[in-house]
Amino acid sequence: MKQSKKITALAGGVGASKLLLGLYEVMDPTDLTIIVNTGDDIVLHGLKISPDLDIVTYTIAGVVDPKKGWGLRAETFHALKHLVAYGRPNWFNLGDRDLATHIHRTALLAEGKTLSQASDSIRIALGVKSKILPMSDDPVPTMIDSNEGELHFQEYLVKRRTEPIVKGIRFAGLESASPAPGVLEAISEADRILICPSNPLISIGPILTVPQIRDQLRAHKDKILAVCPIVGGKSLKGPSDKMLAQLGHKSSALGVAKLYADFTGTFVIDPADKSQSTAISALGMKVAVLPTVMKTVAQKRKLARALLFLSL
Repeated sequence: MKQSKKITALAGGVGASKLLLGLYEVMDPTDLTIIVNTGDDIVLHGLKISPDLDIVTYTIAGVVDPKKGWGLRAETFHALKHLVAYGRPNWFNLGDRDLATHIHRTALLAEGKTLSQASDSIRIALGVKSKILPMSDDPVPTMIDSNEGELHFQEYLVKRRTEPIVKGIRFAGLESASPAPGVLEAISEADRILICPSNPLISIGPILTVPQIRDQLRAHKDKILAVCPIVGGKSLKGPSDKMLAQLGHKSSALGVAKLYADFTGTFVIDPADKSQSTAISALGMKVAVLPTVMKTVAQKRKLARALLFLSL
């Protein structure tokens, strides 16, 4: 039986989408609101691209490329090949059908619509029943200070394949940014708030820096569960472990817990990190030990169900 709690989730891209798909399938999807990182957003070829919003939407809609975890299934890349012929860069893979999403979003924004309205249009067209909200309608690009100079996060991640050494992270435009409509309400009205297993620095981190969001989370600490993206000292997806270490944090469940302690009521760790429970508890959080590695659909559903019914 599906429970009817109102759930709000904070999410990045691929790692978060595994848990979100599980949630979507085990609960009433209309009771799920997802607040998504937009620090990864970038403009390429004149198009406004929102990678994490698209990954979350495509995954829940059942159209994502299951092997990569991003992009569309059975995608072709004819347009990208022609762009290269015109001398345009091709380091960021944009599939032919994926381009339709970016063209549609860019056109809506040019017509005066907000990113929230564009995202809603896309998720409705793809049949997604849950609300998907950008963290902000204002651009807040994640900039990486590295040994090669300042890089947009996508340049660091995709073009340079995380090879530069990270010296700092900056979220440009924060001073003029505000939460997207519905974001603060989704936090305050939720029965339970889940921090998905995403990179704490560049997936959850940007959301937390948008003015008012972290304060709103602190006010509802007792109903927040954060799922650790680090298992056995390694990131489940992406460069979380490398970035944490380069910025002076511990690449461990405890290291992530310290970043979340001020607003998280319950911290969820994998059995592999059970030995860190006492140290995490000392930060003022409850600790729940659950299998957090989600390689199969069954594992995604199992973790989602456990989080929904976990005693807070």
